[in-house]
Amino acid sequence: MVGTMASLRAFLRATRAERNTPPSPRLATAGLPADDEVLLDAPDARLGPALVAAGRGEYGAAAELLSATRATAEWENRDRYVIRLAAFAHSRAEWFTSWRSAAPHDPDALLVGAELAVTRAWASPARAELLHQTGPLVEAAAAGDPRDPVPWRIALDRARGSDTGHGEFEDLWGEAVRRSPHHYGCHVAALQYLSTGPSRSSGGRGSHRECFDFAEWAAQDAPLGSLVQALPLHAAFARLTEGDGRTAVDRARLDAAADTAIALSATHPAADPGPAELRNLLTYVLIRLERWQDALLQLRLTGPYATSFPWDRFSDDPLGRFLEAREEVRRSAPATRCAACAGHPRSEHGGRAHSGDH
Repeated sequence: MVGTMASLRAFLRATRAERNTPPSPRLATAGLPADDEVLLDAPDARLGPALVAAGRGEYGAAAELLSATRATAEWENRDRYVIRLAAFAHSRAEWFTSWRSAAPHDPDALLVGAELAVTRAWASPARAELLHQTGPLVEAAAAGDPRDPVPWRIALDRARGSDTGHGEFEDLWGEAVRRSPHHYGCHVAALQYLSTGPSRSSGGRGSHRECFDFAEWAAQDAPLGSLVQALPLHAAFARLTEGDGRTAVDRARLDAAADTAIALSATHPAADPGPAELRNLLTYVLIRLERWQDALLQLRLTGPYATSFPWDRFSDDPLGRFLEAREEVRRSAPATRCAACAGHPRSEHGGRAHSGDH
């Protein structure tokens, strides 16, 4: 265990920001960690050892981790871990090649293989053709465990990139929600399809209003604390970054999406890698809405955990872009000391904002 933890600390240091600037007292006053303390895409305590072992060419820890999520039906964690493990296999494939050779019918290895193949196809100029070729891999992953919704999230991502029509997409969506009615990844994939796929009414790109209708309905239907409650935030992100002026969305809907995500963020502990992507995305949307005080609170809750998304949509250096955005918030937010020192700041839309761990 000691050796594993030492390796994990080394792994985390490899993702740390390489900045030669001295710590800023202004960051400390704002309740924010120094630049050189910020980590990009840091794994949680369960995934970290699996990645460290994979870095040594060993697949056992990853296999055990995914097997545990399947046994206990931890579908949200399973989805997050599969995405991270496939990304690691994309750059360092030796451990995964060994796993696939040793256990070609392992449902967990099949799942990582399907995610890896679809991700590679998405990155290719020949995307549609390559995605079509991944069909047997996705089908094999779906057959691995009939209860598992994650292969159907992968199938939805595959369909979204291969110009699949609404009828076929809805069939896949039905299979996904039958297995897990509130699975976050499947809902995000469906929202992205609505945002970029053919519109039911016009045959063109999806309507942002249609996206918000779907996202708000799903969030209202989801259990309290479900990540699906962040779906309107994704709709807001799409509108703010992809809006073409054809389908206006009221500012009130954008603010409501941010408020729902703020409430969801408050249910998670501060400075935890689990909700880091939610808080990074929320911070971006709050910046675009010029809600500086709320953005500062989310940065305090985020702590040292930067995530590639959404910053990699705007820069080849997502960590650098995160730090730039953080400095913009620090300069633009009304002067206030850290919430832990001066009490919780109030949300810019009224009421008291809570961190969830105080």
